[in-house]
Amino acid sequence: MTRRYKRILLKLSGEALMGDKGYGIDPTTVAFIAKEIKNVSSAAIQISIVIGGGNIFRGVQASLEGMERTSADYMGMLATVINALALQNALEKHGIPTRVQSAIEMRELAEPYIRRKAMRHLEKGRIVIFAAGTGNPYFTTDTAAALRAMEIGADLILKGTKVDGVYSADPLKDSRAKKYSKLTYMEVLKKGLAVMDATAISLCMDNNLPIVVFNLKGKGNIKKIIEGKRIGTLVRGDNGSGTKKKNK
Repeated sequence: MTRRYKRILLKLSGEALMGDKGYGIDPTTVAFIAKEIKNVSSAAIQISIVIGGGNIFRGVQASLEGMERTSADYMGMLATVINALALQNALEKHGIPTRVQSAIEMRELAEPYIRRKAMRHLEKGRIVIFAAGTGNPYFTTDTAAALRAMEIGADLILKGTKVDGVYSADPLKDSRAKKYSKLTYMEVLKKGLAVMDATAISLCMDNNLPIVVFNLKGKGNIKKIIEGKRIGTLVRGDNGSGTKKKNK
């Protein structure tokens, strides 16, 4: 396998773990995701993962319905830990060493998030799943993904979705929706496209960290992207380099 990237961060929504269910975790879907990751991890690609919690609890929605926002967001963070443990279990069934690091300390379930320790795990071939977002309310798991990706020096963020890229409108609802093969960060922000939230996009733009939005259900898609094949939508800087700034 030809590698274009050495270290990636995979961003999964909580809904991605539901499969065709309306709530919770679908074991078949989690097993499929684990197998897709296994096909890449065996090729010496360093993989980290951030998972949302929307399949269990959505803090923003709860706050709109009257719950105090900070409490709602913390509940959402706990939902991401449940998802992280489910994916860890599926990965380890495939013999892949995996560590869960949580931004909220819960030592019986996960390691506390320590940047240098996370990087050592990656260098030793372990997959690291970052749970509990940033550990702060008012920040989404998209922002957590962008932040963790930059902290560990990732070359690329992969965002797995239900569709095969970024569209001008929801392709599941609008047959006239146009698919974009490439976008700049500014185009995403100006058009208000549903790639990641504005804070996450701004962080990636400031550090020139490329993002690929792709269909998670497509068999072999993660491997194809790492090999440099055109899958989904690439979001990068105006210069078209798609290469993040290196930390000095």
